[in-house]
Amino acid sequence: MATTWMHASAQFEFELRLACPPELAPSPTELAKAKEDGARVMVTHDPEEAVSNADCVITDTWVSMGDDEAARRHNLLVPYRVDECLMGYAQEDAVFMHCLPAHRGEEVSEAVIDGPQSIVWDEAENRLHVQKGILAWCLS
Repeated sequence: MATTWMHASAQFEFELRLACPPELAPSPTELAKAKEDGARVMVTHDPEEAVSNADCVITDTWVSMGDDEAARRHNLLVPYRVDECLMGYAQEDAVFMHCLPAHRGEEVSEAVIDGPQSIVWDEAENRLHVQKGILAWCLS
């Protein structure tokens, strides 16, 4: 997901701040390519720095199905959990996004994903309509 967001930063001209452990940082090649294309990307290992005054906070599932290093990745990412405290560093009216499915209590607390700042269901609905449009285009 980070690579996609880096490319979106160039396309839609927004600042992207990625927080991740050094071991899971984006590929230097992908980061350089995105910056060449005009992306404004900051990579930090401090989640509070990344979220500070943000308009939108996004996380993704920490471990993909079949990942051989699931326990290692999970342990590395625990400090990056989006909870009420971390959301407190963002703008007061910041929104929370997650492309779903989410693992409540892992990458995001229940209070955040079910809270008033969460727009995960709107995000999922919008994705559904886009996917239907793509299918209609492909099949026509």
